[in-house]
Amino acid sequence: MINRDDMLELTRRMTPKRTCFSRVAGCYVTRDGEMDGTFNIHFGKLTEAEKKQNLELAKAIPFAKTNIQLKEYDLPNTTGRRDSMRALLTALKETELKDDALLSILYEVIMERYKVPFDYAITLFFGTYDIPQKGTDGQWIEDSVEMYNFLICSIAPYEGDYEVGWPEFGFLYPAFADRSPDKDKIDIYNVDPDMENKEIMKMILL
Repeated sequence: MINRDDMLELTRRMTPKRTCFSRVAGCYVTRDGEMDGTFNIHFGKLTEAEKKQNLELAKAIPFAKTNIQLKEYDLPNTTGRRDSMRALLTALKETELKDDALLSILYEVIMERYKVPFDYAITLFFGTYDIPQKGTDGQWIEDSVEMYNFLICSIAPYEGDYEVGWPEFGFLYPAFADRSPDKDKIDIYNVDPDMENKEIMKMILL
């Protein structure tokens, strides 16, 4: 089960002035399944309007209804399997979204399984959260306990001049549990919990 307080703590660092994100990358896909362009940029180089739009997109995943829209799943131990989603996500996190070849693999895998009757955008965020300590009185202490490096993925429809809407699907990896990273778990988001995208979830959890 996901602790709502963990998600709220994480979203507090998703503001224009205190953003935890350093890079955003993604691609646009037509309803016919054809790629319609890619992007990969340092978050600090975005305009203020672009930062705000992207932060709203990223926050939608951890800020979703906990254990309803956003649920925690175990990732299978795939040690030695280079073709696993766990290995790919780990590599993307470790390279901080700077490896376009790895990104292309993820886009292709998603495009093969995400079939919808509208144009959509796959957006990935790399973030770093320096987890602060909490004192016995519950107050924050400046010294950090550990570093949480993570990915957020959003899949959302877009219209016209690449105006991206509200996410339909997404995930947070690794999971943020008990104020600490858990590489054995992933938090998956479905905008409609009664209509989960089973095909893409199966791909992630293999």
